Amino acid sequence: MAKLSLEQAQTILAKTLEKGHEMGLNPLTVAVVDDGGSLKAFAREDGPGAALRPQIATGKAFGAVGMGISSRRIGDIALDRPHFGVALAAASEGRLVPVPGGVIIKNGDEIVGAVGVSGDSSDNDETAGIAGIEAAGLTAVV
Repeated sequence: MAKLSLEQAQTILAKTLEKGHEMGLNPLTVAVVDDGGSLKAFAREDGPGAALRPQIATGKAFGAVGMGISSRRIGDIALDRPHFGVALAAASEGRLVPVPGGVIIKNGDEIVGAVGVSGDSSDNDETAGIAGIEAAGLTAVV
């Protein structure tokens, strides 16, 4: 069974931030979680930002790995079936954030974790996270 190494998580973190700089994004907060939803690597850039950025980034990643689909897809499901979205929020004890920016990390066919990014638009957060995953030689799933 493949696992997400600390080295891979740190590469995802560094390359996600690097992509944010290349794109001229607002300061980013990045959380990388393993396949059990436990925090593996985390960083919050200096600069202005909402006080909830750490919880948002972690919630995007936690929800994605918890459901096995990206936070973008979770948001789409919640819009289509609001009662299921409410149930997910309750089941996750409010930790799930159903907007783009939470991307599944695969190694081969196995989900090994997720990255959650917050700080810019949700679409830009997602793009930066994908770049981080790919730089680590892993597969991003949105």
